[in-house]
Amino acid sequence: MRHLGEVGVSNDVALKLKRMASATIDRKLKHQREVLHLLRSKGGPKPGSLLKRKIPIRLTEWDTSKAGYNEMDLVIHCGASTFGDYVATLSITEVSSGWWEGEAIMGKSQESTFSALKKTRARTPYDWKGVDSDNGSEFINGIMSRYCSREKLEFTRSRPSRKNDNAYIEQKNWTHVRKILGYLRYDTLAELSIINDLYRGDLRLYKNFFQPVMKLVSKERIGGRVKRKYATPKTPYQRLMDSGQISEQARRQLETVYLSLNPAQLKRSIDSKLDKLYQAYEKKGRSEQAESMKKVVPRTVTNYMIERSPVGLPT
Repeated sequence: MRHLGEVGVSNDVALKLKRMASATIDRKLKHQREVLHLLRSKGGPKPGSLLKRKIPIRLTEWDTSKAGYNEMDLVIHCGASTFGDYVATLSITEVSSGWWEGEAIMGKSQESTFSALKKTRARTPYDWKGVDSDNGSEFINGIMSRYCSREKLEFTRSRPSRKNDNAYIEQKNWTHVRKILGYLRYDTLAELSIINDLYRGDLRLYKNFFQPVMKLVSKERIGGRVKRKYATPKTPYQRLMDSGQISEQARRQLETVYLSLNPAQLKRSIDSKLDKLYQAYEKKGRSEQAESMKKVVPRTVTNYMIERSPVGLPT
């Protein structure tokens, strides 16, 4: 190797290498072997886990006097089976005001989740300062990390398997998604379109402009009980208007939208679209049942109807 120019070592080093015992070689290469084993083994660090360590953990203890910090989560609509593709809801709420946005996607890919995030951000009337998520790969990835770094957003995460760390969005997942859509399986483009029509229009307007939210002011432990005090219930729209942390243009736009709305009409429209969604679900079920019945081809029985000679003892 030295003669071919592949290894450049002096004569002194070459002599020492020739005289080195095998035990000394093992001792000198011990650290390098440990590193290689760690990288090659299944239990070694993976890109996702390395990125996860760089993202700080945040508990539920938010400073609710500052607007612009969001908790987000993905709610899946797979029914009783996670097989195949199905609709998922990206659910986002602003911690201070309770403002909520939702966007439905097909599947749980990182690209689809990121695209839905940008769409929901474009609809919010406040400036984003940070996002907080669970430890799912749809959020903890290079796409999201680079986006937050580029947009100067504070990116934090919860502890693994600790849903209380995302208490604000977990509450919205129930009141704004599960109570509305239920637990059925939605896996067609027709269902996806109807759900997004709800999220982008009537549902977000009804929830953000006309549904009051209770806000915890303080809690005190007295013996074995916890005494909680809540502020006067207000809608997310009212909280943003009273915060003084949105632009004058955003205030005027929100007020214009609010004065143009009829909550009763919004509720009727939501019920109508939910009925349309259920009809699409039922239609899908009937078509799947018909397809399964087409596969059952009845066997011909004519060969069994041919008259055969009698079999038995002679009379």
